[in-house]
Parts: sequence; structure tokens; C-alpha cells
Amino acid sequence: MKTALVHDWLTGMRGGEKVLELLCELLPGSDLYTLFYLPGRLTPRIEEHPIITSWLNRLPGIRHYYRYLLPLMPSAAQGLKLRGYDLVVAVSHCVAHGVDVAHDVRFVCYCLTPMRYIWDVEGTYLAGRFRRDLRYRLLRRLGAGFRHWDRKASQRVTEYVTTSRAVQDRVKRYYGRDAAIIHPPVDTDFFRPRAEPPGDFYLWVGALAPYKRIDLALKAFGRLGSRLVVIGDGQDLSWARRTATPNVEFLGHQSNDVLRRYYASCRALIFPGEEDFGIVPIEAQACGRPVIAYGKGGILDTVVPLEGDGSAASPTGVLFTEPTVEGLTGAVRRFEQCRDRFDPDAIRAHTLPFSRPRCKAALKDYLLCV
Repeated sequence: MKTALVHDWLTGMRGGEKVLELLCELLPGSDLYTLFYLPGRLTPRIEEHPIITSWLNRLPGIRHYYRYLLPLMPSAAQGLKLRGYDLVVAVSHCVAHGVDVAHDVRFVCYCLTPMRYIWDVEGTYLAGRFRRDLRYRLLRRLGAGFRHWDRKASQRVTEYVTTSRAVQDRVKRYYGRDAAIIHPPVDTDFFRPRAEPPGDFYLWVGALAPYKRIDLALKAFGRLGSRLVVIGDGQDLSWARRTATPNVEFLGHQSNDVLRRYYASCRALIFPGEEDFGIVPIEAQACGRPVIAYGKGGILDTVVPLEGDGSAASPTGVLFTEPTVEGLTGAVRRFEQCRDRFDPDAIRAHTLPFSRPRCKAALKDYLLCV
């Protein structure tokens, strides 16, 4: 069986690339198609595959401005013509599901999300962005035309698989398509608890982008006065440093070894944004630590909330229902009142169904055992 893989772009290892890595193991020898590729930023397992790029990859210095090329991406994706394959699998959060595949080929899309850039520009994706921001104005102008292209592209896909109930609902709403759920892989063997008791700090981890809602965390901890450690970098890092109160410490990007140590030592992870799935909260729970999170999106698949009456037998976190400073500060205070309800062993046990071997087995059963 001749197979091909498709990914939007290959610029680093994030959640989607971890799914792609498993697919590379399951389908060795597959050709790998992408809009553009920055060598040396992915694992050897991915980079050992033949990588075919679109014409966008020939633009000089594309790594510095590719986020602004969204209007060109549909035509670049359609320009990737995949012929002679028996199975094509796309990992898509943008336009990878829009490549040109022969009509008689099984074309499976592992949809990380329908394009948040065009379907949610007024809501989650640019939450906290000023309306004069260039990205905001660009995405607004794409409007209905881009959504029409996206719906049309979705109809060429044979089957959809996705990450969570939240994305499954979105695929149905925007594309009119059903989707199976296979949760992305989390390295629960690497992320493990420590013997030492937790420290006195809360932890925020992620890319500093608007939809991650670092703004809520900074304002809430400015009021609370508790120590907050921030790990990650991104477009809002300079703004966040200027805005933060002295009780917030920024560590920038850190290795997985350092990240594991902070996960296992924190009082709780702070997760105020709405994610399609959210691997960070599972990594923290795999280290035995609870999560304080906005109760919407993929977090509903991955955290067992402490109920209002305290009835949850083995809670793994505290959820708040309004994405406001008051909502987050209230959740932190409630966590402090109920800290003895959170059992590190039970929290870790909850994450084991999200392990890498289980994800790989589920993908193998879906793609190859038909």
C-alpha cells in the first residue's frame, strides 16, 4: 500500500507534530507533503521521510512572516497534487485537508480544529487583541470567501478524525461532517511525579499568544499576590513582562527536563484559555498536579472537576465558567480551600488513557485494521 502524509507546515514540534510523528511510525516510507519546511526543527522520525513542499517554501525568509501568508495558503495547498496513493492522511488545523487528492483514494483528515483563524476570529482566537491589530484586520477581510473554500475542501475528505468532543462538535457545525475521536498522544512515561512535596508557586505554560489568555493570569495573580511562574515564549512575551506584577516570574522557553520539574513542583497549573484539546494540562496531571482551568473546549475531556458540592470522588482540577479575572481568582481561592481533596496518584492515573502507546494503537486500528 502506497501512502502519503500531509501537514500544514513543518516549523517545530507541537501537539500536531506529535500526532504526525506517530503516523510516520505507523506508515513508514510515506511521502510527506507540507506548505513549507524548516529543516532541523522536527524529530528524526519525521525528517527521514521524503518531504515535498509547496511553492511557498521558495519564498526567502518565510520563517519570519509565514503567519501573514494565510490568503495564499489555499491555492498553495491545492497546488500539492497527490497521485498514485492508496491512503492519504492529513493532520490539519489550517489548509492541509485542501490538497488535491484523487477521488478514488481514501483520504483521512486528523482535524486538530477547523481553521480558528477564520471561524473564530471574533472570539477565542484573537481574545485580548486590539481591533487595530494587523492580524485581526487581515483575518476579518478574508471573511465569507475563505469559509466557503474551507467548507468545499472539507467535502473532499473521506473520513474525519479529531481530538476532542469540542472539535468534533465544530467539525459537525462548520463542515456538516461526523468525526471519530482519537485523543493526541502525551508522554506520560516521561512526565511523572516527584517524591518531594509541591512548592509555593502556581505555574502557567504555553506559547504567549492572545488566545492562551496570559492576560487573565497576569491580572488575576496581580490581585491574588501569589507567586506565578510562566514558562514559554511567543508574540506577547514583551507585553507580558511589562504588564506583570513583581510576583510573576518569566523563565522563557525551557527544556522538557526543566518543564517536568516545574510541573511536578507547582501547587497547580493555571490554564485560562480555551484549547481544542490541550496537552499541557495532561502533562501537569501526569506529574500528579491539579489544574485550574477555564471550563470550555478540550479541557472538558481531560480534567475531572471538583464539583460544587465537593462530591467528585477523585477530582483532578477546578474549573471556572466565565473567562474573567473574577472567574480565575475565584477558582484559585476555591482550590486553596480544597487542596486536601486532590490525590497526586489519582490525578496521574487519570492521564494514562492519553498515553502515547494508546494513541498509536488507536490510530493503527482506525487506519489499518479496516
